[in-house]
Amino acid sequence: MLNSTLTELSAALAGRQLSSVELTSAFLNRIKELNPRLNAFITVDEGHSLAEAKASDARRAQAAAGPLEGIPIAHKDIFCTRGLRTTCGSRMLAQFDSPYDAHVIERFAAAGAVMLGKTNMDEFAMGSSNETSWFGPVRNPWDTGLVPGGSSGGSAAAVAARLAPAATGTDTGGSIRQPAALTGTCGLKPTYGVVSRYGMIAFASSLDQGGPLAKSAADLALLMNAMAGFDARDSTSLERPAEDYGRELNLELKGLRIGLPKEYFGDGLQPEVRARVEEAVRWFQGHGAKTVEIALPNTGLAVPVYYVIAPAEASSNLSRFDGVRYGHRAKDYSDLADLYRRTRAEGFGAEVKRRILIGTYVLSHGYYDAYYLQAQKIRRLIARDFAEAFRQCDLVMGPTSPTTAFALGAKADDPVQMYLNDIFTIPAPLAGLPGLSIPCGFDAAGLPVGLQIMGNYFAEAKMLGAAHRYQQATDWHLRVPAGTPL
Repeated sequence: MLNSTLTELSAALAGRQLSSVELTSAFLNRIKELNPRLNAFITVDEGHSLAEAKASDARRAQAAAGPLEGIPIAHKDIFCTRGLRTTCGSRMLAQFDSPYDAHVIERFAAAGAVMLGKTNMDEFAMGSSNETSWFGPVRNPWDTGLVPGGSSGGSAAAVAARLAPAATGTDTGGSIRQPAALTGTCGLKPTYGVVSRYGMIAFASSLDQGGPLAKSAADLALLMNAMAGFDARDSTSLERPAEDYGRELNLELKGLRIGLPKEYFGDGLQPEVRARVEEAVRWFQGHGAKTVEIALPNTGLAVPVYYVIAPAEASSNLSRFDGVRYGHRAKDYSDLADLYRRTRAEGFGAEVKRRILIGTYVLSHGYYDAYYLQAQKIRRLIARDFAEAFRQCDLVMGPTSPTTAFALGAKADDPVQMYLNDIFTIPAPLAGLPGLSIPCGFDAAGLPVGLQIMGNYFAEAKMLGAAHRYQQATDWHLRVPAGTPL
């Protein structure tokens, strides 16, 4: 049961082989058993989850049900949830109870899914290792001395350890795909604007995008069918017809053009990661796909561009946390300015403060043109690189992360090295494109390797189709960490 796909769980519920209460209880019990070691969840309310499961069973008994009816889903603690605290992994919001649900939460509730709990994350989604959380680091289920990736590390670890059958995450510079790669799970960052940002606490508004994590590409398609949709409350939400993200799961691979960016296979790529990715590409070639070498010449500038634009937007978005309206407030202060200083000094962690300072600097008078404006120009060039590439290919493939999971604390004192871990995932959000990571093997230490698949705007179904065909022939996505036996 715990290792079943969403399709299998849905069929079992429909066939009355088990109830939502039984299914939810099984995952809650596993969370009790393993979360003390993994720290994947920040908040779990057993009574709340079981009440939702009971209500789901009652609905199913009375009428036909959708594919997610009664299935427990974990949510990244960046999505506002009424009745369950929303912390964003920060002391600033450690006791915040949202008065409303995020659009994503509303969509899953409408689909009948059960909220299993809120998962741990890098503070305000700022991090690549899930070590910046006020609630402590998440540990990788494959080796608890290693990071799970970030910022959606709690969601990825929960799915990898089978604490949840699926979870939500957010991706600003790779925060769904990179932890998916490091934990052997599947994660999708949709085209910007496909999933509403309403109720998703903002980091960098022009980059943030919600998406799903699960065991398989087919599961991701089911989750996207629930998550995606227009929301008038989000000015960046795209108003477009609903689509079935599973419609191309039987994608014909013969003649599919796969672009291989030469910039993604250069220096800095761990040899075993390269080998596993190349093996996956050869599998596609063996089933009729054609490969073509493409160029994404501005890839090397993606990291510095991102770390100008994202902190600039974060500096603006996080100005609301001042101790006056909501969230943490300093107890001792002399005047209003002192309240602001003390509250923000106490409430924010070191990485958040670093990015606020960088963002404020690049937006300041005299530096805006030199840094922020230049970064936006290069961002357009990165998007243009992809536009040119997609004239030559249907999908782009390469590594998700340059290495497998690294040790906790290994890069904590070197922010630049930490930032470079996202070098392959950052270009897609800068261009607003969809990106997907799926497992494609393991290194000699038994750690998962991720294959990244990117497509043109709104090509999610094609990407998921290619991934599904690969997963029909392999079982990398079904492997369970030895430390978390079923």
